Amino acid sequence: MDDNTKLNIQIGTTLNPDNIYVEIVENGPYILHGKSKLVQQFIVPNSKGISVNYKEGEEFETKDKTYLCRCGLSANKPYCDGAHKKAAENGVDLTEYATFNPELASSEVIEGPAVSLTDDEKLCAFARFCDNGKRVWNQIEDDNQESVNLSVEMAHHCPSGRLIVWDKNNQPIESEKQEVVLGLIEDIGNKLAGPIALWGGIPLKSAKGEFYEVRNRQTICRCGQSSNKPFCDGTHASMQFQDGLPNQPKQDGKVF
Repeated sequence: MDDNTKLNIQIGTTLNPDNIYVEIVENGPYILHGKSKLVQQFIVPNSKGISVNYKEGEEFETKDKTYLCRCGLSANKPYCDGAHKKAAENGVDLTEYATFNPELASSEVIEGPAVSLTDDEKLCAFARFCDNGKRVWNQIEDDNQESVNLSVEMAHHCPSGRLIVWDKNNQPIESEKQEVVLGLIEDIGNKLAGPIALWGGIPLKSAKGEFYEVRNRQTICRCGQSSNKPFCDGTHASMQFQDGLPNQPKQDGKVF
């Protein structure tokens, strides 16, 4: 990525320092530029089936340019094997439909006594961390520190960045430093595979050459069926998307 590239960076987001970014090929795959960590991230539910954290699974090799499947058809996921060349005949439209507008321009604002919440529902990736404790929209109605902490935790686990918690000074409450990772989201509870999560301020370049807003947390479609491509809209859940990768986290996998 050219040092002179002008990026629109969401407030509270820290651009990764390693020049790692993802590029979209028109009617083709994603290209990961730079050697980021690429690892399965399993959504771990509690005894009530509520998503509470992630646990890592298999890690995959990356190089300076790594081609990743976005049509959902590759037989070598998470990598591209050229199957996108037959995407149209398999009912997959790889056109990008998302806008380049800042996310906050379309977010709903929910005011609470101690913190506020912004919610951009079109980005929902169906990870369901928002249902821990009270649902996050109700949790922020409480003013005690425990409720505030739980609201922030739910928002930070939301891989798409749909939810952001704000303090009384209208500043987003974000982690000081977030590890730069591409996560292959795996949904244990529903026995299916989800999107690719971009954690840690990873720019995403459209096939048109323009960069989308850089955010701390984003999810990009890998089932090929989202109506908000390149971003995930949760369609993988209704279609029961499978990626053929290991279906359980590692025993010693990192929990976060």
